[in-house]
Amino acid sequence: MAAASSPTSPRTRPSPWARRVLLGSLLPVLTIAATACGSSSADHETAGAAHPPNRTAGQPFVHPGVLVGKEQLAAAREHVARKEEPWLSAYKAMSTSKYAASDYTPKAYETVMCPPDTRPGQGCVEEREDAIAAYTQALLWNITRDKAHATKAVEIMDAWSDKVKRHTEGNAGLQTAWAATSWAKAAELMQYTYDGWPDGEELKFQRMLREVYLPVVQPGSADFNGNWDLVMADATMNMAVYLNDQAAFEKAVHHFRTRVPAYFYLSSDGALPVKPEGSGIDTPAELRTYWFGQSTFKDGLAQETCRNFKHASYSLAATSHIAETAWHQGLDLYGEVKDRLAAALEFHSKYQLGAAAPAWLCGGKVQRDMGPDTEVGLAHLRGRLKMNLPQTEKLTREERPEGTDDLFVAWETLTHAQAA
Repeated sequence: MAAASSPTSPRTRPSPWARRVLLGSLLPVLTIAATACGSSSADHETAGAAHPPNRTAGQPFVHPGVLVGKEQLAAAREHVARKEEPWLSAYKAMSTSKYAASDYTPKAYETVMCPPDTRPGQGCVEEREDAIAAYTQALLWNITRDKAHATKAVEIMDAWSDKVKRHTEGNAGLQTAWAATSWAKAAELMQYTYDGWPDGEELKFQRMLREVYLPVVQPGSADFNGNWDLVMADATMNMAVYLNDQAAFEKAVHHFRTRVPAYFYLSSDGALPVKPEGSGIDTPAELRTYWFGQSTFKDGLAQETCRNFKHASYSLAATSHIAETAWHQGLDLYGEVKDRLAAALEFHSKYQLGAAAPAWLCGGKVQRDMGPDTEVGLAHLRGRLKMNLPQTEKLTREERPEGTDDLFVAWETLTHAQAA
């Protein structure tokens, strides 16, 4: 959680809103046992596309349906069993990672303390890694049907539900969101694909999410950089589906609908970007400060592009995750932002691939440090909708297999890659 440079400060003393923004910028190979699953590989190429979104209010949730649906699990299992690329390489990367170790040992904390500065934290890395390990083991169980992976996933989750009580210090909101996204993905897979998780332990884990995680992330974080609010919405939606919580689901949808347009710019927004709902931004000057001094706005630019591509990339991932989970639940959030998301993916992929930054963009200097964050959005926009995203497709192919950022993204080439 390395500190990053803050936006350029105004010459006058920052307003209370600006001080919060400035603080926010500182926070921050096995033998496959599975056999082919009945349908052909081609049947799974656009897994989920056969179920056009038509969600109605109060409709029961589809399980498993947190980021990864049962058709995608079946497709991944089949691709790996057939030794097809890029899924086989993605599987090998996952299965040889530290998160897949048979002797992986969780390190749970009662209080996870994550300061926004250089002070040492307590349990921050351990919590994020244990959550990713639980999800990794859950995916391995679904690919290999080796019960040892299911047992390990449950062991990791039970260790934390037995102990964690709170998150503290300035990065508490972001830390809670990062961990919760993976916890919910792991729990969703284990509850709905495995019958060996004792009911009492399942309920204890659900209670942990409801009491320790959901109250922290559900309100969002309008006054900090947008990657906070988007990953909080991602975590809220994941937990909402797993917990069958309709109100939390609607809250996540609202955050998505208000924050995504305020984070990724389109010329249809007007001369200036949309202001985040609930923020204290009052003037064009404050808005430009919030966008790290950027004064020229073009399609696909993100609020944190001029901070670095890493944080913009977090938001690309979170946006895609929310829309993907909603898609599995019959709600087409992709349809509401497809042009905005496509523009943002293409914009950042172009410069990540090495295109020279023009003078109008961040003063001609950009920090090219995107993470493994393009696979899910590309799968829908290119795979399901057949949109043309040449820069994103090129970058994704070069980066495959996309692995994990050790924060909240993990193994999305395995679960979401589309065939050539």
